[in-house]
Amino acid sequence: MRCRFACIMWLAVWALAETPGKGEPAAKPLSAPQNQPAKDQRMIPKNTHKIHSHTNRLAMEKSPYLLQHQHNPVDWFAWGEEAFQKAEREGKPLFLSIGYSTCHWCHVMERESFESEEVARFLNAHFVSIKVDREERPDVDKIYMTFVQATTGGGGWPLNVFLTPSRKPFYGGTYFAPDNRYGKPSFLQVLQEIHKSWGTRQAAILNSADDMHKRLADFTEQEASREAALVPAVVRAAAARFKREYDPVHGGFGRAPKFPRPSQPSLLLIHTKRAGDLEGTKMVLHTCKRMAAGGMYDQIGGGFSRYSVDERWLVPHFEKMLYDNAQLVQLYLDAFLVTGDQGLASVVRDVLAYIIRDMTHPEGGFFSAEDADSEGKEGKFYCWTTEELEKLLTTEELRFAVEYYGVTQKGNFLDHSDPEALPNQNVLSIAQEETGRAQPEFLARVRQKLFEARSKRIRPHLDDKVLSSWNGMMLGAMARAHSVLGDPAYLKTAEKNLAFLKQKLWDASTKTLYHRWRDGERDSVQLLDAYANLLAGVLDLYQATLHAPHLQFAIDLTHAMITRFYDPKEGGFWQSAKESTDLILRIKEDYDGAEPSGNSVASLALLKMAAICDNKEWKEAAGKTLRLFAAKMQQTPQGLPSMIASLDFSLQEPTRVVVAGDPASPECKALVRAAHGVYEPNKIVMGTTGPVESFAASLKPAAGDQAQVYLCTGNSCQLPTSSPEKVKEMLLSGEKQKTAGKL
Repeated sequence: MRCRFACIMWLAVWALAETPGKGEPAAKPLSAPQNQPAKDQRMIPKNTHKIHSHTNRLAMEKSPYLLQHQHNPVDWFAWGEEAFQKAEREGKPLFLSIGYSTCHWCHVMERESFESEEVARFLNAHFVSIKVDREERPDVDKIYMTFVQATTGGGGWPLNVFLTPSRKPFYGGTYFAPDNRYGKPSFLQVLQEIHKSWGTRQAAILNSADDMHKRLADFTEQEASREAALVPAVVRAAAARFKREYDPVHGGFGRAPKFPRPSQPSLLLIHTKRAGDLEGTKMVLHTCKRMAAGGMYDQIGGGFSRYSVDERWLVPHFEKMLYDNAQLVQLYLDAFLVTGDQGLASVVRDVLAYIIRDMTHPEGGFFSAEDADSEGKEGKFYCWTTEELEKLLTTEELRFAVEYYGVTQKGNFLDHSDPEALPNQNVLSIAQEETGRAQPEFLARVRQKLFEARSKRIRPHLDDKVLSSWNGMMLGAMARAHSVLGDPAYLKTAEKNLAFLKQKLWDASTKTLYHRWRDGERDSVQLLDAYANLLAGVLDLYQATLHAPHLQFAIDLTHAMITRFYDPKEGGFWQSAKESTDLILRIKEDYDGAEPSGNSVASLALLKMAAICDNKEWKEAAGKTLRLFAAKMQQTPQGLPSMIASLDFSLQEPTRVVVAGDPASPECKALVRAAHGVYEPNKIVMGTTGPVESFAASLKPAAGDQAQVYLCTGNSCQLPTSSPEKVKEMLLSGEKQKTAGKL
């Protein structure tokens, strides 16, 4: 029997106290103004105005996070053999510090400790220090985050872990303060105690690290359960669990801090819409509207911040992540299709306007994130004082803005890392929605003026690395937004993005997808998340265009993903490729947190690919993956909402909307658009050309028609139609029949 982590807490280093779990927690509208300055100002990289007395080897790296530490007096190494061999050769423990470039508390710990000459001297003398960008190496992060969560009960970033020279962890935590506040030791005191223990109890530490490694391996080993069944009751139980956690006042699920975590409301919407559960559907729609009205949503420039520190979605942690916004676009598209509410569609348009304007490389790649801090102060770019508004707006506009956005003299936000620096700051939220509806001309003018004024400020730091995993998410969101909303700019952006990824991160000769590109160079890392998310995004693009080369690329990705990551014996997919030799464990990710796990994304993509191409092996691989995680879906549904959505898809034959005709013809495009105009999560849209299954390939438009739709389930199809309105009617009728059958 696998050991539960509760029984191994004693393995942490003796008598060392953990500091509080500060730091970034582990994941546990109208159209945007169109005018903009010729060039946005970005935050000047930290310390570029100084004469640097230190430059370490991180200056040779491409990660923006690692480059932020290139002038620390700490003798940092990147993750790799050079650091490992030095630790082995000199008999020193490794100090591993993991974060990401837009992490607020990572910045705080750097200022307080890693820029300290005293701390650096001690680290350099007694440890081999390694910096890792968790966004580039989520596989490294997962191993050591699991250890810290097991031994401390919490986790987050910055993640700081002490390892033996063979990379086995023996002590760790998150943020360590520079002094002994909170009744806990300072970071330097922790270093001193660990150094002392390493010198006097090294054998015991090595033995306990070996034991911990074995227990970690045992805990992360996955075995398919014979008792757990893949049945509709699993989906119903998950929906019931989410409904119990619903906040009826502010929307969302759970308590503060509130994360959008789109996979949870997405699953709830899938189930409640199909089951005719109006109450559950209303919960999701209320959540979407409250999130978009809050300060977590950028009311001036579009885009969602990482999370809200309060239960009202009012005060955000201001960093904006590509993966959050991609998933939220998909959720808001679903909500729009269910309701027809143009306000929800406007949120999608605002988010995508932000992505295209501020988060896209000139050649088409999507950047990763924007920081919470600007000029070293959290939220400075986004917040307003009444005095600032008085200078920008007329008396009438000011009166409107104060009422609509809930602006007060005192403000509603304080940067707790420097409370006196920026007083009386207001995060804008929609406090009086009716005011905006009654006076849309004021709203348009105020937004435009604030947008133009804000664009003259120094923007937060941009993490401009391009990750194939997150790009796959946004690629799919752009493609589907085109399918639903019809804006050709979204399709153009999606096509350009895919061309970028294929040129920069895909090796066609070896069918290899790499994870990160930045500043002209790609890395050498291969991750399941990259293959699975890009496959899902390409599938969305194929279903938007019916372009056969996109389907062929999806097939190439599918073969490569299975070859490199699939476990044919037990089922499921490893997070890292077989070629990864720098890890102490290979793990099958089983948690849908801020991002859906690679296993969840891969299983749903395989089910769709199997239906389009009639490939039984892919369907079996998806089924075996679902069986591997069946027990966990039953026991902790809140941990795997995306996988339960995949399970839901697997429980019935998908509806295949087969569009026969030339995909480039206007008639075909109109039919594709109609097919995407109905909320039906159990459908796929496919053409009749290219490597599609033989039954679909045999279907042709009737004589005299340029294009027709065949609505098929299995080998049975309804009579074809060339009417977009009829396509929607058929899909709606089919959904009603499924609902009636379930009830």
